[in-house]
Amino acid sequence: MPRSEFAFVQGVRDTRGALVRWNRDPWPILRGWLVWSAVVAAGLLWSVWVIGSVTAPGSGAGSYLPGFNAPAHLSDVGHVLFRNSLVLALHSFACVAGFIAGSSLPEQAEGYGRFMRRAHDHIGRGAIIFVICATTFSLVTQALSIGHAAATLAAANHMSVGVLLVGLLPHAIPELIALFLPLAAWLVASRRGDWHELLAATFVTTALAAPVLVLAAFIEVYVSPHLLLALRG
Repeated sequence: MPRSEFAFVQGVRDTRGALVRWNRDPWPILRGWLVWSAVVAAGLLWSVWVIGSVTAPGSGAGSYLPGFNAPAHLSDVGHVLFRNSLVLALHSFACVAGFIAGSSLPEQAEGYGRFMRRAHDHIGRGAIIFVICATTFSLVTQALSIGHAAATLAAANHMSVGVLLVGLLPHAIPELIALFLPLAAWLVASRRGDWHELLAATFVTTALAAPVLVLAAFIEVYVSPHLLLALRG
């Protein structure tokens, strides 16, 4: 059997084995994902608060929030879901890339000569570095854009950025934890060297995140604005 086919078969076996094992006792792996996802979410919220507090407010889209200072429509829920789906897709692809770089490529390289094995090693490390850079870019971009929008919205409604963020927490906490679940799985696998489990982790974390994001989108449009109005007085 060619090494590429063997690596594919082995990847399927590893994925099936991980899913069966997690199904028997899901809490240990789920707990690790939730903890790391919550840590990343807390870091992003803290960054947004810092950036929003030191950034000069702008104008335009940053001061618009459905249900708070504009009518809320079902289409707003769709817009939120579309935006978050793109972020979730990026994080899920990073998880898949980690599986390919850390497990699939080394499996294929075993059947090659020394030069090709070294080439595969370099490609694998390069892919992992790319994933790290892409996810870092995603986090920094989100912190900057959300922080600037928070500064603008807070200033337009005569609120502090801190009070604004408190009003957004009902949807922000579940939303961010769901979005960062694939990244949390990547972190857990990289710390343990369990790259062969990342494909299974991608399926599970994406499946868990999707319904949470739907619920968070409805809360963002129809619940959080009422809390913001109460905080604003």
